[in-house]
Amino acid sequence: MLIKKPSDVKSSEITPENIYRNRREFMKETAALALGGSLLGGASPVLAQDGDALKARAPEALRLAAPAPWWESKFADIAPAPDQEPFFTGETLTPYRDVTRYNNFYEFGMDKSDPSSRSGSFKTDPWAVEISGEVAKPGTYDLEDILGPMQFEERVYRLRCVEAWSMVIPWIGFPLVDLIKRFEPTSKAKFVEFETLVDPDTMPGVNSRFAIVDWPYREGLRIDEATHPLTFMAVGLYGSYLPAQNGAPMRLVVPWKYGFKSIKSIVRINFRETMPNTTWNDLQSNEYGFYANVNPEVHHPRWRQDMERRLPQTLFSRQYIETRLFNGYADQVESLYSGMDLAANYRVW
Repeated sequence: MLIKKPSDVKSSEITPENIYRNRREFMKETAALALGGSLLGGASPVLAQDGDALKARAPEALRLAAPAPWWESKFADIAPAPDQEPFFTGETLTPYRDVTRYNNFYEFGMDKSDPSSRSGSFKTDPWAVEISGEVAKPGTYDLEDILGPMQFEERVYRLRCVEAWSMVIPWIGFPLVDLIKRFEPTSKAKFVEFETLVDPDTMPGVNSRFAIVDWPYREGLRIDEATHPLTFMAVGLYGSYLPAQNGAPMRLVVPWKYGFKSIKSIVRINFRETMPNTTWNDLQSNEYGFYANVNPEVHHPRWRQDMERRLPQTLFSRQYIETRLFNGYADQVESLYSGMDLAANYRVW
């Protein structure tokens, strides 16, 4: 297998990007984000534009309306991210526009711009989540019942895609372990399985003849991964409600794993004794494994993993940085994999 140097890697080989902002648009957006307190310099936190303690807010003109009235009170009381790792990083945030317009969400289409341009009819109210399997309290719960008891908080995490691009995103949500405890898993619950909504009426990619996925999209974690303090259930970003293209109304964020593990628009959480099948592992088991921990020493057949392209990228600026083991969270999660073979179990495929 030929491993190219960063300077030899074309953007088209990493991931398709049909829409490049022109210089005027880029400068306008950067200025707006700076006024809104969305850009971080060094390790010093920057207050959000409303004078609160959040690290960042979406530009006011781009903020979304509440999906339902009960959401407003929940977002009025968000605990800000701390000023140190691992729940915060002083790296420059990826601008809101890039976070919300450059996405992999094949239920809406294969192109990076499809989720934002083709999700206009997607609805998150009403929404229900099925809790099943090895738990004391199974059932189907309305989203308000799921989120009502949760204290929302802000966390600034790195997001690393297996396609060798990355972002830094200020998420809003809560530790997944807090949700898991409420349903009281039994001693047989060794794994947690997640499923994404399938709605052909509002997700045009589901009906595409080019679709490669056997819907629904499925992912899973070991129970100790799911209950790790870093594992996060996100319901918003940049101090605002989660857009459809980013996985509304709730999505997983597992910052030490490749992005495809952070499943979006969750409608089912199943606790089970055996390892679940996952979508990419079923599609291409020779390329995508169950664990999918970020590992710069093991390359994907199509994308090298020791370097990453930090977004945003423009015609005038292309920033490559070195990828770190576990995406920089090794101190927190490496012990989860003690005794496991690095290449065999941490790898992408």
